Amino acid sequence: MKVYKREIYLKKIRGFYDDPETIKVITGIRRCGKSFLLDMIKSELQDKGIKEKDIIDIKLDKRPYKSIKTPDALENLIESKITDKSFKYLFIDEIQNVKGFEPIIEAYRTEGNISIFITGSNSYLLSGELVTKLTGRKIEIEMLPLNFYEYVEMKKFYKKSINDNIYLEFNEYIKNGGFPGAIKYDNIEDKIRYVQNIILDIFNKDIKPNEKIKNKDLFDSIQKFVVNNFGSMISISSIKEYYNSKNISIDDRTIERYITILENSKILNRCNAFDIKSKEVLNGERKYYLADTSIYFSQNTDNRINYGPILENIIYNYLIGKDYKLSVGKIGKLECDFIARKGNENYFYIQVSKNIDDQKTEEREYKPFYEIRDMYPRYLFLMDFIFKENVDGINNVNIVDFIINNKEL
Repeated sequence: MKVYKREIYLKKIRGFYDDPETIKVITGIRRCGKSFLLDMIKSELQDKGIKEKDIIDIKLDKRPYKSIKTPDALENLIESKITDKSFKYLFIDEIQNVKGFEPIIEAYRTEGNISIFITGSNSYLLSGELVTKLTGRKIEIEMLPLNFYEYVEMKKFYKKSINDNIYLEFNEYIKNGGFPGAIKYDNIEDKIRYVQNIILDIFNKDIKPNEKIKNKDLFDSIQKFVVNNFGSMISISSIKEYYNSKNISIDDRTIERYITILENSKILNRCNAFDIKSKEVLNGERKYYLADTSIYFSQNTDNRINYGPILENIIYNYLIGKDYKLSVGKIGKLECDFIARKGNENYFYIQVSKNIDDQKTEEREYKPFYEIRDMYPRYLFLMDFIFKENVDGINNVNIVDFIINNKEL
């Protein structure tokens, strides 16, 4: 089967294909394309001449391997597929289905004659047991659903219609989101149901087996609160205050725990605040962004687009996917939407707005830039057509053009 190649992730892992000392761990929210990434890697290995007998492919959520639940059963299965002493490539999909898998994977890594790739749907993989028991080298490749560039390219690949007006297509992407499996559906209601089922699967398959949720209604309520306030500064105290106003008693630890569970299941990504003057991470308030904007629309009947947080979310996911580290910039009472870092030298300040079609909005968006005293590059991302690309050293950039052309800062 022909599969659209997600080059953004393949190039992160290609250098490790033949490295037996480093375990390749691919994580990400359910249905973001981890299994297909393994298929892409296997296809590239075959293209360069690796024989089928040297590729061991185990999908633990598919027949005939769904019954493999113990480390011994997993080891016996792997051994049955190693038929000679030539170098092997081991692919295990949904490794978390085998409790206590870590010593087996570590043992094969130390043999030095096998390159190991594993996937999991949540960050339980990288907490606790994996960290302590996989003592050797490992890298994590965290996948996200499709960014807008990938979304359009995948639609082309599968010969799906694309609106001639790229801005209307962008609005469809905002609502439909970037889960690869949703592209095969043409009906918007089908797309919404698809994403709703992903959220349901996350609870039933990722959260419920790993966490004790005493009050499911309260958990669902907190999930909805944070999802509906994505892109806004929130804190544990502000959430507690909201519930107190509704005469609902809840303690700080429960709120923190439930939000951490949503982060671990990859529904949410935390963006901490950073004080630009003191160069310190600020505790307390932070922003949360969704793994995909369709999560919001799948959980709400109102399908109007609030471009402020939506555009921030799309820029956040796009840059995170390209290995930028993002935080919210605070300078006095002002806020810079993002500080982006890549490597040791690359450092950028970012504001995001639908437009600056009036003087008040323009002043609000530019003001944080003027308060920052260093000379690192500044970007204002807009959906407007850009008539002045550079204003006082500030780069005005069209967000759709930036992403559809797969650009970097």
